[in-house]
Amino acid sequence: MTLEEFEPAEGLEGRLYELGRGTVSVVDVPHPRHLGQVTAIHRQLSAYDLANPGRIHTIATGSECKILVNGLQSERHPDLAIYKTPPPEQEVWSTWVPELVFEIVSPGSEDRDYVEKPEEYLAFGVAEYWVIDLARGEGGEALLHRRRAGKWARTVVRPPGICRTRQLPGFELDLTPVFAAGRSVRD
Repeated sequence: MTLEEFEPAEGLEGRLYELGRGTVSVVDVPHPRHLGQVTAIHRQLSAYDLANPGRIHTIATGSECKILVNGLQSERHPDLAIYKTPPPEQEVWSTWVPELVFEIVSPGSEDRDYVEKPEEYLAFGVAEYWVIDLARGEGGEALLHRRRAGKWARTVVRPPGICRTRQLPGFELDLTPVFAAGRSVRD
């Protein structure tokens, strides 16, 4: 399916859909563990935003934004996208580039999060892409992708580590509460 065909299509209620490289994926509504981790990151970003007015324009969740990568026929809905600028007046989702994108890895999303999305977000112009994975390492791991010379430079951070970005001076993502939120929810 092309991006042009996919974008106006309507799916079944209660299902989430993404287009990846021309293939439609039905994505299950994430487990509460996933939501807890997204919420823990969102809280830290919101606290930073309140303490530093004007540095962040929008903190958007997957249902509030999308990234349209025309060349790869992909429509993605990142778990969190941070926009420092206001949206353009036209063609918002194909031209409004978030500076920082977060994905929380869920069982079954590993290939999309580690293989497909890095290439797509790089092609779209995202400055940093952070993958948060509770199942990696000894208690979780964050893989930070930072754009350098048109490629991703990668850094691994494990709890109790702190993730920092040049995109938001002074922002420090504490991984401890993020992974604790993921472990606090039972299957």
